[in-house]
Amino acid sequence: MPLLKRKPHVPLEPPAELKPLDRVYQIRFTKEIFCDYHQYLNRMNLYRQRLWTCKMTGKSNLTFEEALVSEQRASEKVKQLPSELVETALRSIQFCMLPLRDLVHEVTEKLQEHLFEGIELFGKKDNGVHLCRLLRILEEGPGVTRYEVVWLDTDKKITESTVMNGEDLIRKKLPFTREVLKSFIRESTYRSIPWVLHDGIAKKYGIQTAIPEELRSQVFLDDDLRVCNKTKKTAKGGKEKSACQRKIFAESNEADQSIQEPVKYPIDDLLVQLSFDDPVFTERPLPSSDFIVPTECIGDLLMVWDFCSSYGRLLHIWPFSLDDFENALCRKDTNLVILVEAHSALLRFLIKDGGAYASAIQAKKRKLKITLLKWAEYLCDFLEIIDLPELRNCISTIKRGHYGLLESHFKVKIFRELVDHAIATESFREKIEEYVEQRQELGASRREEALEDAKRRRKDKEDVKLDSVTNGAADVHSLDFGESNLQLITTGNNRERNGNAEGIDVVVYRRRRPCDKSNDSRTSAVKYGNGQDVELDLQDHDDDNGKKEVYKTNKDHRREYYEKEMEKRVIRANPLGIDRHFNRYWWFFRDSRIFVESSDSKQWGFYSTKEELDAFMGSLNLKGIRERALFKKLENHYQRISSKLQKRSKDIARSMTSDEAVVRRSTRVRAPPGDNPANSFLNYENKWKEINL
Repeated sequence: MPLLKRKPHVPLEPPAELKPLDRVYQIRFTKEIFCDYHQYLNRMNLYRQRLWTCKMTGKSNLTFEEALVSEQRASEKVKQLPSELVETALRSIQFCMLPLRDLVHEVTEKLQEHLFEGIELFGKKDNGVHLCRLLRILEEGPGVTRYEVVWLDTDKKITESTVMNGEDLIRKKLPFTREVLKSFIRESTYRSIPWVLHDGIAKKYGIQTAIPEELRSQVFLDDDLRVCNKTKKTAKGGKEKSACQRKIFAESNEADQSIQEPVKYPIDDLLVQLSFDDPVFTERPLPSSDFIVPTECIGDLLMVWDFCSSYGRLLHIWPFSLDDFENALCRKDTNLVILVEAHSALLRFLIKDGGAYASAIQAKKRKLKITLLKWAEYLCDFLEIIDLPELRNCISTIKRGHYGLLESHFKVKIFRELVDHAIATESFREKIEEYVEQRQELGASRREEALEDAKRRRKDKEDVKLDSVTNGAADVHSLDFGESNLQLITTGNNRERNGNAEGIDVVVYRRRRPCDKSNDSRTSAVKYGNGQDVELDLQDHDDDNGKKEVYKTNKDHRREYYEKEMEKRVIRANPLGIDRHFNRYWWFFRDSRIFVESSDSKQWGFYSTKEELDAFMGSLNLKGIRERALFKKLENHYQRISSKLQKRSKDIARSMTSDEAVVRRSTRVRAPPGDNPANSFLNYENKWKEINL
């Protein structure tokens, strides 16, 4: 059982008088049962804190479940200890006063020297070392022990037997590590220094449990409290025992008291309870499921579309929208340009890689140029190579020239297989490595600019402090200090204001700005004090504010630039986060929707308006770990996501207005089908098409 504050943790007993129909809460890994939900919540919070220690390995800073798993794995390793060595190890452990490290060393040496019947080891024979098995231990006299062994060949078959001395036998390396031995010692004992075995283990191997006389002056044994350290004054043994009892009882109650501590957020989302101080949560909007293709293939559809869009330059295919791709897959036409170009681009990429598909094409003596009339034949060759049962029936339909009659989910699966094979190519791996290097360079440039920006801000603050000192300056004398380029400023206070006939002069220095030049600096002569003409530097505050605004704008542009460049070199798509029910949320910057994937990946939906985004963010409970992380991610990208959603809403509204105008027209002047936004995929053109391989 894991340790809490170095003390064994005892699970709670089931509640008394529990009725069959009572509503209870059970902890999965301890089987503890609670009737009160708040007690269950506090207990779970204790188990999820990193306060636990694995008793077997000594690893700390674990949750209860992690410590429990660590103990189970260590217990499995302990079983590697041969049963013939267990008794010898236990006798060396019982009542030993050495620390764990020295104890492990001592036990290892004893086990290394211990020989028993049936053990395999090496023996000296014919000026060499050969494998043998100890058959019998022979006692030939006091202090004289010889061993009967049988020699083994390479197949471990017995060849002959002989009697040997102990010095002619070489022990094999122990079949377990010191870490396993440490776990064995921790598992077999309930206290350390002196190490005391569990009563059941000691009785099983006939090891004495009575404390030796030489240790009674240092420790004493108590049936209920086990072994407690005893102080030097033995006359007060009774009082010391009661003090030890009180100490142990107090420490054992610490765990129970810690259960009543208030919950520290954030915690696991499913454990979060609403309280009176929570903000008002909005109702979570239901995601739309207005898809044309079947819901079960939405995940594959998004993966294929995102791959073709992200690596369009590599595949030589012009990017297309997700709506166009979805509409084209559900169309019954066979030679749609967008689908033909997508298939051809992926097939060309596989041919250039020179793998199994390229070899199959060359074996059939096909031309390496994929055309509009022959692309279906190359696709059938690919399907024959992968030989998937679910796609095997599609080959005959495609060969007859009826690719468009396939169900949309079969088309998506074919694309999925093409993408999977493209990802495994050497060319794609090289492109990924190139993207990784470029992202590292962009990251280094962004960090360098951030450091320069921090230096610039510090310099501006210093200039502001120095400028504030020059307020009310009377005399300015420009001095040449070489590279330091400082200005000596003499400030004379107003005599009339201070009532001082002589006045007070204050001398300060200010670093000259790069634009401070004697021939072009803006100055003004004013009367000050006794009527003396004084030249004052006039700071153009409007220009400074304008520069700050321009700098801030440029800074925002640079940050946006780096974000866009990083997105162009995407390595893989990652979800924005997950909610309390483990639903995943995806955002693709080339599409203006937030996609929602259920925890079992069987249901999909999307949010497409800014109002839905605001309502969803308002429904997230920041006390939960998952929803807190999701809210922060959405908050960081809120401006960009909301602007994309608003643009999509405007485009849809404009499209609906255009459709209504078309309906109102006469049938003789109705707009052609190609002008309908839903049919925009019919006008697709691959501007990055690669004609020749």
